[in-house]
Amino acid sequence: MNDGALTRRRLRHDIQHEIATVMMLASAIATADDVGKESRTRVQQLVGETRWLGMLLQQLDDDGFIEAPQDRLLTELVRVDLLVAEIADAMRLSTATAVASSGQTAYAHVDRLALWRAVRNMLDNACRAAGPSGRVTARVLVESGWTVVEIDDDGPGFGARVKGGLASLGFGIIHDFVVEYGGSMELSQAELGGACVRIQLPAAAAPGYSTEWEPEADEVSHL
Repeated sequence: MNDGALTRRRLRHDIQHEIATVMMLASAIATADDVGKESRTRVQQLVGETRWLGMLLQQLDDDGFIEAPQDRLLTELVRVDLLVAEIADAMRLSTATAVASSGQTAYAHVDRLALWRAVRNMLDNACRAAGPSGRVTARVLVESGWTVVEIDDDGPGFGARVKGGLASLGFGIIHDFVVEYGGSMELSQAELGGACVRIQLPAAAAPGYSTEWEPEADEVSHL
């Protein structure tokens, strides 16, 4: 191992310890008797966000991001609507933009962290486009064998957005994710008047079902 790789490994080691410390401190605050309900909710979201940060760090090797072999994608059965709601909840507490979410019960066979990265970038791009006084909606649907995640904003739309920068990096992450897992990405005008980013993933059956997915669950809204 060269000196640079050793230094990066030691830095990751220290960062992981700091992440664990932050999570323990935040968990202690969340369970304290003198913390109000709203503060407890914010701290619980902080714990969740820190956990995702730790997962991202774990996927770094000495030379960069660890990519799974093309014939061995990392997959698990993920409850997509719950994951999207979790991300939307975190965004709602960390931005002035009004963020709402709703969704049908929906599953997909994907890597949980990869899906989190894609949806987080979708919502982050939408919130930046809408601005602090704008609105963003996230929806999860099941349509004809596809699990769909749809993010709308009331920003200026794609034609008026500044090209490049963080948005371009985000779209690259989203595109690579859906291609890797046999899905697709669509860009269109949103019902709110801005942009709509929509990804489709092959729907998976709910646990305990051996047949193809049949959407029967009610839609749940998170305002």
